[in-house]
Amino acid sequence: MANTSPGLIGRKIGMTQIFGDNGEAVAVTVIEAGPNTVISVKSSDSAAGYDAVQLGFADKKESRTTKPEAGHFAKAGVSPKKYVQEFRLESGKTGDFAPGQSIAAGDLFEAGGFADVTAVSKGRGFAGVMKKYNFRGFIRSHGTHEYFRHGGSIGTRLTPGHVLKGKKMPGHMGAAQVTVQNLRIVKVDAENNLVFLKGGVPGPNGGIIRLRKAQKKG
Repeated sequence: MANTSPGLIGRKIGMTQIFGDNGEAVAVTVIEAGPNTVISVKSSDSAAGYDAVQLGFADKKESRTTKPEAGHFAKAGVSPKKYVQEFRLESGKTGDFAPGQSIAAGDLFEAGGFADVTAVSKGRGFAGVMKKYNFRGFIRSHGTHEYFRHGGSIGTRLTPGHVLKGKKMPGHMGAAQVTVQNLRIVKVDAENNLVFLKGGVPGPNGGIIRLRKAQKKG
């Protein structure tokens, strides 16, 4: 089931640590969450047939904006945005949003809550099965040679007579959409639109992320 809670487009700043009241150091990821601008609102009663809100993040030069994009932004009465993404909502929740509205981190998130983060993981290039899937590898004694990091047999001879789909084999690693759920919100700096999440977040520093209220710990 897809997460239909409100969210924001943000940027991963990096990691640091925060000391709690008991002196314990907590590793956190700093997210620049917004401000986002509402560009359009879709409802199940419209031609779209579903409830969603389209948000924009970070201004973009008009010289780098196509005419169709410029018209879309002008209709909402907002400046061109570099990142535009759509967030599906529960039925009947679109009334909380209007084109041109600005949404900040403090409007949706608060310390002590939980959030789900979706981002594109770091690309690792071509990787073998040991790096990609944590395979053990082969024995390194008894005369073994040239077969230390292989994956072993990949199928059978007669039945089914082919390599099964989904077989774990060497290939491109990373650069895929990843969602991490139920990250605790340690702190929210509403003035600077910063959200501090406990633990790591997928993607490189400066990468664009989707931050939503946790679906399973609402």
